[in-house]
Amino acid sequence: MRIRGLLLAAALLVTAMASATTSAQATMRIAEDRGGQIGHYLRIFAVMRSSGENIVVDGNCLSACTLVLGLIPKNRICATPRARFGFHAAWMPDEDGRPVTSPMGTAALWNIYPAAVKRWISKHGGLSRKMIYMQGRDMQGIVAGCGEPTRQVNARSERRYAARPLRYGGANAASDRR
Repeated sequence: MRIRGLLLAAALLVTAMASATTSAQATMRIAEDRGGQIGHYLRIFAVMRSSGENIVVDGNCLSACTLVLGLIPKNRICATPRARFGFHAAWMPDEDGRPVTSPMGTAALWNIYPAAVKRWISKHGGLSRKMIYMQGRDMQGIVAGCGEPTRQVNARSERRYAARPLRYGGANAASDRR
């Protein structure tokens, strides 16, 4: 009876360890994410960072969505050939609802981006009201392609999530987990 209890406890421990390992290997897919409020993305990417999940960018990742490049470890992000990052200065509405550039918000974005992203942005005119797009070869050295051999191992997951929208609260998003 005592051996049976020990075997059951060992089986439960192995099961718990296996489920913890596979959840850390889960993958979140970002596609057609237009961005939104910086605070929403800071919170969601902090959760993603601590979860251990990998992220596949498979389409537009615009505005505040680009914070993924500075908030998630580089070895846990990859981009498909359809990936495109869009950068611009942060803004907020004035008393009439018109967009006004936010120096404080823009500085927050700038401080989060890694050095390679900052160099690319500077080379392409800096953060302004005009959106600048990084895609294709421009991403080399900044974000790995999902088809690269080192990423195939990291992006593989034993556990899959059913595709469903990931809600960012007030942010506009079309990301899902798989």
